[in-house]
Formats: sequence, C-alpha cells, structure tokens
Amino acid sequence: MLNSNLLRKLDMQDLMVFVAVYEQSSVTSVSETLCVSQSTVSYCLKKLRTGFEDELFINTRAGMRPTYKASTMYTHVLKILESINLCHAGAPTFDPNLQPVTFNICAPEYFEQLILPRLLKRFDFAGWPVMVNMHKFETDIPAEELRDGSLDLVICFGPNFHRNHTDFKSRMLLEDDLVCVFDKRATPLEPRLSLQAFTERRHVFPTPWTSTTNMVDGWLAQQAQKRQIVARSNSYSAALKMITGTDFIVTLPRRIQQLLASDAIFNHCEAPNGLPGFTLDMQWSQSADEDCANSWLREQVVQACTQQDMT
Repeated sequence: MLNSNLLRKLDMQDLMVFVAVYEQSSVTSVSETLCVSQSTVSYCLKKLRTGFEDELFINTRAGMRPTYKASTMYTHVLKILESINLCHAGAPTFDPNLQPVTFNICAPEYFEQLILPRLLKRFDFAGWPVMVNMHKFETDIPAEELRDGSLDLVICFGPNFHRNHTDFKSRMLLEDDLVCVFDKRATPLEPRLSLQAFTERRHVFPTPWTSTTNMVDGWLAQQAQKRQIVARSNSYSAALKMITGTDFIVTLPRRIQQLLASDAIFNHCEAPNGLPGFTLDMQWSQSADEDCANSWLREQVVQACTQQDMT
C-alpha cells in the first residue's frame, strides 16, 4: 500500500525522468535522452514534486541540484525500475540444450514403469542431453537428501502414507485404484471380489517401497481381516510371473495392470468394496522451488503424467 494518495498519480515515465535528471542535471539533456519534449520533463517533475512533497531538484547555474530527499530517494527509485524490468523479463528459464544435465529422482517402481519411459522419450525426441538417475524409495521420504540437493525430486504415494514435512512443496500427479489380477485359468466368476473371497485367496505381494505396512493390509486390519501372503516380490513383473499357472492373486494398481498384465495370460476383477485408491505425489524442497532447472524438470514430469492416454 502507498503512504500517500498523491503517489498514485505517478507512473514509470515520472520515475525515469527523476533518475535522468538526478544523473544528468539538465532538463535539456533529459529531454534528448528520453526522446520527450522539455515540457513533458517539466510536467513529470511537477508530478514528482507533488507526489513526494519536496522540491527534489533546485535549478542553479551548475544545473539541477538534488535536494537531500532526492539524494536519499535515488537508489530506491533505481531498484523500483530494476524490479519492473525483472517483472517484464519473467523468471529465468532453463535450456536443456545448452549443456548435459543429470537429475536425481527417488521414486517407487510405479513411477519407473509408468512415467519414466514417457519422460525419457520426451527428452530423446527433443534431443535434450538429459540423464535421470533413479534412487530406490525406502521406508520414508529421504528428507535430508532432498534438503541438501542430493535429490531433485521425490515421487511418493499418498495421501498420508509418509511423514509430512512442512518445508517441502508438493503436487499430486495422478490418481489410481487397485484391481485383483489372476492367471486366466483361475479367474473367479464374479466381476468384483467379496471381502471373504479376497481373504480366502493366497496372495503374492509386490513391495512398491521398503515398509512394514501397506495400503491393502492396513485396510484389511481396519476390517479385522488379514490375508495369506505366499510370496513377496521386488517388482510388479516378478509378482505376475509368480501367479502364472496358480490360483494365487496379486493386487495391482489399475494402470500397472493395464500396462503389464497381458490379456493373453491374465484376467482381473474389481477389488472388494471399500478398498481405497491412492495418489502419486511429487515433492521438492523450498530451495529447489525457485531453481529454474528443477522447475523445468517438474513441468516435464507433469506433462508426462497428463498425456492423453494417462488421464
């Protein structure tokens, strides 16, 4: 807000005239420098004097001499004009064509299977010399690595699967739900499994990150139920191979099922009513929020997630 309503009548040309008169001490020189008439310079000075309630410049034989107030104002007015130029120029942009760049992303397998291939194809198609180092997601968000810049982004599941860090920025990338996948020869007749049928089957459990809990077993515990897990796998693909030729079941994100579970080998049905879905979220540090390279990477990830066949 402005201290005085008189200041509302000033514009950028008035401030430019102020700086020019301060530096050149001559109305004639200012008129030529700014390509305006001397009457315009005089009018601007009149507005400045009214707005700042000070004479600002005194006409002497040696030229226009600034008053004490004008002298204290000079650096501030320069900063105002500089800030306006920065606003016009916008934030600095990152150009991946200038030099090779490496990004470090910590994410679960879901991201590597579904989104990373799309991201790399974007880079390759554009001819950008961009390399992505993937780091395995462990028990929780690697907060210190994100803060010290060892990691550029963390991709994680939500909502509320991990400890909240108030100093991190976050954005939801997409939503998904879970489906039950079977060997084609062991597919149940019903289109949606009941809770009883779900718990009676033997399960292969793909571990998307290192954790003692997961969304399926956490939900079952709330229903006072539990399932029998016959094997834990390190990947979705391995879990699908483990159920081939058996009556085992694997519960997969729908997008992963559509990507990896071939219709020639597998069938699927809906999970029991009430089994919650999840989100895929992106997190980054406060310091990275204004980094142009990190902003560019985040935009590329968002675009890879919003391609037509992923919505």
